[in-house]
Amino acid sequence: METNYSIHLNGSELVVYDSTISRVLWILSMVVVSITFLLGVLGNGLVIWVAGFRMPHTVTTICYLNLALADFSFTATLPFLLVEMAMKEKWPFGWFLCKLVHIVVDINLFGSVFLIAVIALDRCVCVLHPVWAQNHRTVSLARKVVVGPWILALILTLPIFIFMTTVRVPGGDEYCTFSFGSWVKTNEEKVNAAIIFSTTRGIIRFVIGFSMPMSIVVICYGLIAFKIHRRSLVTSSRPLRVLTAVVASFFICWFPFQLVALLGTIWLKEMLFHGDYKILDLLLHPTSSLAYFNSCLNPMLYVFMGQDFRERLIHSLPSSLERALSEDSGQTSDTVTNSASPPADIEMKAK
Repeated sequence: METNYSIHLNGSELVVYDSTISRVLWILSMVVVSITFLLGVLGNGLVIWVAGFRMPHTVTTICYLNLALADFSFTATLPFLLVEMAMKEKWPFGWFLCKLVHIVVDINLFGSVFLIAVIALDRCVCVLHPVWAQNHRTVSLARKVVVGPWILALILTLPIFIFMTTVRVPGGDEYCTFSFGSWVKTNEEKVNAAIIFSTTRGIIRFVIGFSMPMSIVVICYGLIAFKIHRRSLVTSSRPLRVLTAVVASFFICWFPFQLVALLGTIWLKEMLFHGDYKILDLLLHPTSSLAYFNSCLNPMLYVFMGQDFRERLIHSLPSSLERALSEDSGQTSDTVTNSASPPADIEMKAK
């Protein structure tokens, strides 16, 4: 790949496979990705069925339905990534699937984190401005707002549309990677283009695709916590508990990968030309498989965060999901209303 001046999707030229530790981590990563595919497709498919067809459409269900669609679409592509991982980064599926699979992956990974930020903003508005939310927080507005994360995710995926392709190296092996051979002429220009592109993409991915959405979530939580503390309220609403679990799992699963990717961006030249920081290559598969695993966690969190989990699970798993994704009884209505009774205290006290 290096002789073609191409950059791997994750910013690394080579993943190390020549030690016992690396092989163990490689096999473990494939096991995690396989489990993620099975649980993710089934769990998110169930959420899509429940939130999309069994429940009345509310602001909450629309948000979590879109999050489930993002996770389902991503996990559906995992068999392709699993084969690529098993073949040590070789790509046997051709040019079209090379582009399509990685476009789907990027759109849905970016979309999921942006949707989490939107859900956090929605919770914050409900708690801080209950009267406004009661009068303006409508299903039609939610359907318009939820388009925003998808558009932004599509824009951030444009580099894959433009630069992602299959590259055949001496020996006949084919890889799905970023390539700049048709954009610049000399070898020096190709190297510089690859480094500039990978560095820029790494920074954008960390800042816009992770740090900014998580900062929005942290600010929203700070404002909500301040109001809860000021009013001496102890517990939060069910949607807020579900969101807390979703955000915590997302951060725990994604932060190691984002950190490894950021360090790989900072030390890219040393890794490419001097073979330094091999530990980052070693950690690439384990951290990425952990990040992927997050896509199958949300359906389980929706179920476990509902009340009386065991009884409702035995009675009906779809009912458990309906309970977890439903609006609180005291929460702001999803239709326009002129009620003068602010539900903030009720919502924050609801269990």
